[in-house]
Amino acid sequence: MHGYSVYGLRVLTSRPLPGLIGLGRPDVGDVRIDLGTLPPWLMALTDDQAEPLYVSPYHDDAGQPLMTVTELRGGEFYRLHYADGVEFIVDRPGARIWTSWPDPSTLEDVATYLLGPVLAFTLRLRGVTCLHASAIAFDGRAIALLGPPGAGKSTLAATFAMRGLSVISDDVLALSRDDGRVVVQPGSPRIRLWRESVVALYGSPEALPRLTPTWDKRFLDLTRDGYHFQHQPLPLGAIYLVGERGPDPAAPRIEELPPAAGLMALVANTHANHLLDDTMRAQEFECLGSVASSVPVRRVIPHEDPALLSKVCDAIVADAQSLCDRVDV
Repeated sequence: MHGYSVYGLRVLTSRPLPGLIGLGRPDVGDVRIDLGTLPPWLMALTDDQAEPLYVSPYHDDAGQPLMTVTELRGGEFYRLHYADGVEFIVDRPGARIWTSWPDPSTLEDVATYLLGPVLAFTLRLRGVTCLHASAIAFDGRAIALLGPPGAGKSTLAATFAMRGLSVISDDVLALSRDDGRVVVQPGSPRIRLWRESVVALYGSPEALPRLTPTWDKRFLDLTRDGYHFQHQPLPLGAIYLVGERGPDPAAPRIEELPPAAGLMALVANTHANHLLDDTMRAQEFECLGSVASSVPVRRVIPHEDPALLSKVCDAIVADAQSLCDRVDV
């Protein structure tokens, strides 16, 4: 088995997993992942042992739902099936994951799902709240960049990385508590970027490698010279909700959100919220209520001109510094 640490979990995999830094071969793990195999009992599963839980409203070119989730064996397991044929079986405690994939999908494709929505769902099963957010390290604290897919949080994280700041996670932000503080757990040492973002940041899409051979999304390797990955968890210092880009001449600007509005923003940007049962939803609300009451939440209004991206970072740094100074005093 191959060992990794990601999102505060010790993960054991049956094959090397792209996108993570290996920890050797530890004997004990929180989650075991079998890559390329499904559990033997799955073949004998009957229709009355499978209950549909979720069907994505979005479809591929062939009209297939992008993702379906099914409860198996009375809720003992979950089956996550993607339109390209990649599928995962996750047990209810979030301790075992099996996966298989057809050609032309690759292990890199599987890792993309696994390190994103699949492990986010696994964390939710384990009682860990996850936000759709990236995070950087600033003055000993984690600064979260919150927003739905396409908001630009990964592009902002890459811009901060180019400035020499450490990145702690991209897209999946796993929250835990340590001595009364909300703590952000390190994710994968990669930032995933769409082609347009790579062109805006580096001038050419070929400046960064493809995330998978079958997909044109790229990634920034934070283990490369000149970049930094935050390996240790950090207390959450502030959250910046990335708003919609527009032509506002005053942009970029930052607005303070009151705790109630901040809580609603957090709830709207959690991972796997369509798969939560009553217990998980209660855990989420308790966690996010604590975050909203103890951590400043801001709204960032960026300009639609990508040339002003650097000024968005300037505004966040200046605001984060003022918050840090206030806490230090």
